[in-house]
Amino acid sequence: MSKAAAQRRSAVQWRVGTGSQTIARATPQEVAVGLSFDGRPHTVLMATPDDVADLARGFTLTEAVARAEDILEIEVTETDLGLLADVRLKPGTLQRKARPRTLEGRSSCGLCGVQRLADAVRPLPRLDGGARVSHQAVQRAVDALDDVQALGRLTRATHAAAFADGEGALVLVREDVGRHNALDKLAGAMAREGREASGGFVLVTSRCSFEMVEKTVRMGCSILVAVSAPTDLAIRRAEESGLTLAALARADGHAVFTHAERLLDVVPEPA
Repeated sequence: MSKAAAQRRSAVQWRVGTGSQTIARATPQEVAVGLSFDGRPHTVLMATPDDVADLARGFTLTEAVARAEDILEIEVTETDLGLLADVRLKPGTLQRKARPRTLEGRSSCGLCGVQRLADAVRPLPRLDGGARVSHQAVQRAVDALDDVQALGRLTRATHAAAFADGEGALVLVREDVGRHNALDKLAGAMAREGREASGGFVLVTSRCSFEMVEKTVRMGCSILVAVSAPTDLAIRRAEESGLTLAALARADGHAVFTHAERLLDVVPEPA
């Protein structure tokens, strides 16, 4: 997390029994990020200013615009109005149509401006095989997540997306004011580093909407764990695509909604 990602603001805090006092609180920065492909504007995302190249790369992959090997470079420039991220693709790359959006893609919504139902719920690849991990590994990742959310601890106003290996050790973490942005940043960072998503699982702090399921599937990851509850459509999309979806992941356990065969119960050895 860069120092620019958060700013301290003063506020008057009122409590029952103690009254008012002036406090200072860290707030996450939210800037406009213009995303273009080969110089052609595509959308504007509201995001934190860290890891913008990862955000652009991850958006390209999880929205099925192009493949990782089609990306030549990503140029990020700063303007008075925000940041511009231009994704340069190999000549002749056939760009898949991303879900159409209005000019602004708000941080809370991944589908602002969708014009047709067919653009909102698109076909997904089928996940076969993939990692098989223990319930205990999932809990280790859940327990470790708070400690690696630097911006989240500071501001209490951001989401996180993390990738854990088969033992539940956190390998990569990305944060953002938008839950979709955090997951796109994670996908972009993994693609940039050449990490295979099939060997572990994705963990997100947000509610699990169907877009989070779709993005995880397109990453090639077979297990998604969410701290909050899933929507009905998220469960149906996970079932259809072969994704193992666990949610309501808290300190005391989690609930598995689809393809539970990938999560194993490890029985301790007798003393």
